[in-house]
Amino acid sequence: MKITCITISFWLVSMLLLDKSQTSETEIKCNFTEKNYSLIPVDINKDVTILDLSYNQITLNITDTKVLQKYSSLTELYLMENNITILHNNSFQSLSNLKILNICKNSIYVIQHDAFVGLDKLKQLYLCQNKIKQLNPHIFVPLKTLTLLSLQGNFLSYFDVPQLFHLELIMLYENPWNCSCSIYNLQNWLNTSNVTLENENITMCIYPDTQKSYNIKTVPHAAECSKFTSSVMEDLYINFQFISNSTFNSSLNNLTGNSEHEPLGKSWAFLVGVVITVLITSLLIFMAIKCPIWYNFLISYNHHRLEEHEAETYEDGFTGNPSSLSQIPDTNSKDTIVIFEQLHSFVIDDDGFIEDKYIDTRELREEN
Repeated sequence: MKITCITISFWLVSMLLLDKSQTSETEIKCNFTEKNYSLIPVDINKDVTILDLSYNQITLNITDTKVLQKYSSLTELYLMENNITILHNNSFQSLSNLKILNICKNSIYVIQHDAFVGLDKLKQLYLCQNKIKQLNPHIFVPLKTLTLLSLQGNFLSYFDVPQLFHLELIMLYENPWNCSCSIYNLQNWLNTSNVTLENENITMCIYPDTQKSYNIKTVPHAAECSKFTSSVMEDLYINFQFISNSTFNSSLNNLTGNSEHEPLGKSWAFLVGVVITVLITSLLIFMAIKCPIWYNFLISYNHHRLEEHEAETYEDGFTGNPSSLSQIPDTNSKDTIVIFEQLHSFVIDDDGFIEDKYIDTRELREEN
């Protein structure tokens, strides 16, 4: 009898524990696709595990990030075909249980360094069909359990080896790959690791023209490419990411004042550039027109001391009209010559004609 009671008690306890585990693993799905939402709703069940917000107008700004912190039970998040352009730092920090993140078909062109911090259990990351041109491999460091990475359909021409030790599948097709020496490290990693390159046959080189018939995994390289180390390229992309972060931090700060607005564009920078260009061009045109006029103006007042033979020419003028000299104050010789030149350049003769004192009268008498 005792054995029977113990068995029944054990059975009841095991059933209770089983019911609890099943309840804890129950999926709560919420579908809000094609609702034209510009922000993530705040009235969703906080225990939601699968949330689909695809085909809306969500920008994933600071307000959206704060709302996401409420849904820490999420295991799958779908944000396909929204208006996301930037993945800011700590965008998913509170989603420690997230396993699938799909952000395909947006307009993402910047992923900041700490965008994926907190995604400790993420297994599948979809970034396909965005506008990503460059990626710093260090952004994937927090994704220690990632097994699938989708990057197809972007603008990547180079991709350094990511630090993903559990990665099993990667998608890189439909990108304009530059198969010069810069891709050597990626190729070597694809050929020596256990990672599978999906659609390998259509992951083709675009540059240079001589390599267009090869895919990135089999393209031949010159012997000198083996000396091309990844450390140099990593430094370049770290600097690029630093510049990107500093550029977009200003827009991030502006969002704190009005977080419901979309990130600022670059139209203001273009406008400032146009204004500066117009001003500089106008200044150059003004200088080109005015400089010759100023030069001629200065040259017209560039008086100089008369030469010795010129001074003899004007002696007769001084002796012919001595009364004029008595009215001129004592000054230096240079001023005297200038004043005389202004006052006596022309003298009216007795016959009513104007006599030019610049003409040597002695030569005229000899000719007569």
